Amino acid sequence: MDIYTDNKNDELKKAETRVRTELAAAYRLVALFGWDDLVFTHLSARVPGPEHHFLINPYGLLFHEITASSLVKVDENGDVVQSGSLGRVNPAGFTIHSAVHMSREDAGAVMHVHAPDGVAVSAHRDGLLPLSQTAMLCLDHLSYHDYEGVALNLDERERLVRDMGNKSMMMLRNHGVLTAGTTVAETFTYLYFLMKACEIQVKAQACGPTYMPSEQAIKTTQEQSQQLGKAAALTWPALIRLLDSKNPGYAV
Repeated sequence: MDIYTDNKNDELKKAETRVRTELAAAYRLVALFGWDDLVFTHLSARVPGPEHHFLINPYGLLFHEITASSLVKVDENGDVVQSGSLGRVNPAGFTIHSAVHMSREDAGAVMHVHAPDGVAVSAHRDGLLPLSQTAMLCLDHLSYHDYEGVALNLDERERLVRDMGNKSMMMLRNHGVLTAGTTVAETFTYLYFLMKACEIQVKAQACGPTYMPSEQAIKTTQEQSQQLGKAAALTWPALIRLLDSKNPGYAV
């Protein structure tokens, strides 16, 4: 018996369980914040270990139903490695998420939603505007990708990756928003800031003419935003406490 190998395998299993639990929590938080879209859209996370495997939702469960054990493990080709409760995934979800996971070693998690405010801003000619502090904190992390139809064409992955570059947030034009980070917690934090910025913009523009901050203020806030992802150290534990009080049971 190779004790070192056994210990390594045990560590990887524990690490995967932790990622599964965090990703299931993120699904339920998306539902809690009202960003879900029935059984559509996806959150994914890389499985710890040498294989190119990641976890994604089974096609058919609502986000508030997702549990750690229901998540499906797939490889970089979208083939199911380990099924959850349903054992099938949405091919459009695989196209988008695999593109980011396969091209970005730092993309431990990827989150994509169709929330109305995000779609509205993605369809706005000028995209996300610096109308709020929240938006200004997002601007330096943000990229754009033009709509090409429902993401079933694997050829789109190359263009999506090119447009995203090294950014942590993306506007999928006329479609929705996407975020990527090193961990589930960091990626959800990016998603929260981007969605909040879109919500504020939609409300501000509905009120009439908007007031723009100075170019210097925008530049200063962008410079201050470089450590935005580190806010997850504070926000994620608080979000888990919120979820535990509202919709527990995701860890099973």
